[in-house]
Amino acid sequence: MDTTWRDAHQSLLATRMRTYDILKIAPATNIALRNAYSLENWGGATFDVCMRFLRECPWERLEKMREKVPDIPFQMLLRGANAVGYTSYPDNLVREFCNTAVKSGMDVFRVFDSLNYLENMRLGIDAVGEAGGIIEGTVCFTSNLSSPRYNIEYYLKFVQELVNCGIHVLAIKDMAGLLTPDDAKTLISNIRREFPTLPIHLHTHDTAGTGIATYLAAYEAGADVVDCAIDSLSGTTSQPSLGALMHSVPDNLSLQVNQVHELNSYWEECRKLYAPFESGQKSGSADVYVHEMPGGQYTNLLFQSGQLGLASQWRDVKKAYADANILLGDIVKVTPSSKVCGDLAQFMVANGLSKDDVVEQADTLSFPNSVVEYFQGHLGIPPHGFLEPLRTKVVKDKPTFNGRPGAELPPYDFAKKEAALKEKWAHGSRVIRHVDVLSDALYPAVFDEFLSRCNEFGKISILDTPTFLQGMTVGEELIVTLETGKNLIVKLLSVGAPDENGIISVNFELNGQPRVARVKDMNAESTIKERSIALVDVVGSVGAPMPGVVVDTKVKKGDRVKAGDPLVLLSAMKMETVVSAPCSGTVINVEVTSGDSVKAGDLVVDIDEDL
Repeated sequence: MDTTWRDAHQSLLATRMRTYDILKIAPATNIALRNAYSLENWGGATFDVCMRFLRECPWERLEKMREKVPDIPFQMLLRGANAVGYTSYPDNLVREFCNTAVKSGMDVFRVFDSLNYLENMRLGIDAVGEAGGIIEGTVCFTSNLSSPRYNIEYYLKFVQELVNCGIHVLAIKDMAGLLTPDDAKTLISNIRREFPTLPIHLHTHDTAGTGIATYLAAYEAGADVVDCAIDSLSGTTSQPSLGALMHSVPDNLSLQVNQVHELNSYWEECRKLYAPFESGQKSGSADVYVHEMPGGQYTNLLFQSGQLGLASQWRDVKKAYADANILLGDIVKVTPSSKVCGDLAQFMVANGLSKDDVVEQADTLSFPNSVVEYFQGHLGIPPHGFLEPLRTKVVKDKPTFNGRPGAELPPYDFAKKEAALKEKWAHGSRVIRHVDVLSDALYPAVFDEFLSRCNEFGKISILDTPTFLQGMTVGEELIVTLETGKNLIVKLLSVGAPDENGIISVNFELNGQPRVARVKDMNAESTIKERSIALVDVVGSVGAPMPGVVVDTKVKKGDRVKAGDPLVLLSAMKMETVVSAPCSGTVINVEVTSGDSVKAGDLVVDIDEDL
């Protein structure tokens, strides 16, 4: 399977590959990889990033790819009961998502759970089967086979449970590249012996540089399919090189080397356009065997750490990631459990907390929402249970789940939501479709911002990538194709200076006619207020635990609060944190309001502590 259209660019370029660039190489891909098992091109972070950063509809992306590539099966990631989101959803929503995905062009669904929690997987497996998709049931590999927790007996038992669920194909998802050649040989040969007719599909990342060796060992032990990426988007945290594999087993692959090399030439040039999203990694790194960070998370977390002001502490973040894993119970780490681990690691580094500090101070810390919800059981039950007394300290009096969380959710009302969306966006430029209802159900805040941008700027997905990422220069002329035979010629004439409100006048020609647009200058110097710093020795002086943007304030001056009550909701790079009251008392002042930017340690709320 080729992962270039999904996991490869997620692992190397923070998932920023645009549909515009994929479609240009799609016809050639349809020919060169026509004998591949499948193309992985959807699900995972792509669904979120499409709307959040690329300003594209993920459903339109799938439909366009299907139109251009009719001859190769498509494959996606399905996070079981989490669908393509970070939490549990109502059962009927997961079923409708799978049904619509099949109708939109999806074929194979790699169904997994971030904790290998079978009850979450059952819903996804059943939903895919009912929709008519191919069920690729997944066991996520972590640690190594000498681990007392994740040994060969653990994996064989889990595979048997998946087979009992009626899967069509078994996927072994080594999301961090921890599977060594020896472990691959042992694991695959044991599974093949126990399940002689079960197709086995192996996925790994090349973070430590052992990927091809692992694949060759797995192939000799009986694996049927392996995941590779086009050479120029392979290696390190991505998948092993397709070209390297082709030349290693030339008699056993029905692909034409010269055609695959042509694809590589395209991606070699295309990757240069996404230089701003490169992680800066120059080589593989064997320390993955210590921190166990998934390849698909590595570059995203590195980028996120930079945005949070932790770029210079990346080494500390990796060390904290390993510590966070232990605090979470030595868990399987793949989205969304990997996000929990990453959020906790960054939280620890930003606040100077060791593993012991977290345990000792847990009842007074304002943990990221993902961490609190994990301990509540929102993702399911980890294989070896939750760490106590940490769980009790973090959860406090919040409700907990002891089974599949989504089983307790009421059915999603599609008709009601569709009516609400059509009413809200009645005067927008986009006609609301059923797929939009699904996008809103999975990512309501992200979808709302996506539609707002669509209405403000139009369909910017038709712009070429340099223009989309960098904008135009004065004097530059651009041809934009709206549809076949319908082009716009845009020439940028001048860009004025921002006025007192930060608004600039942009003068340009559209098909030779002069036009003026007035837009907000996003590069204007920020006028962020210099804030007071929270007093470390004063309990009621509450500071921001991390840099971010204030989403909501939960209290006002004069309010009475108890220890643990929510004060402020912060958001930073997909990580939300509720700042809680460290003590009981009266709110003296609220220093922030919705939309304010804060740095770590900035005073957000003052509380007069009860004595």
